[in-house]
Amino acid sequence: MTLTETFIIYLLAINLITFIVYGVDKWKAAKHRWRISEATLLLLAVVGGSIGALCGMRVWHHKTMHKKFIIGVPLILLLQVAALIYFMKNC
Repeated sequence: MTLTETFIIYLLAINLITFIVYGVDKWKAAKHRWRISEATLLLLAVVGGSIGALCGMRVWHHKTMHKKFIIGVPLILLLQVAALIYFMKNC
């Protein structure tokens, strides 16, 4: 397996995990149960799950009123795309 294939598999996995975690946290909020921390939700976006976080926010209608999420997650995605373009051009 090439490094590119491994990277693609990682991105698919982390985005699926992030999407599911956002859904679980929304479910826990509705049931008044112990929640997943906002730091953990944002960290999942930072480590590559930003698309999953955005999809989770939209599908589950979760964290859509929190500025750090409605601004932060798209910003994280833009920075990740910019970094990917930079590395693809320079490596």
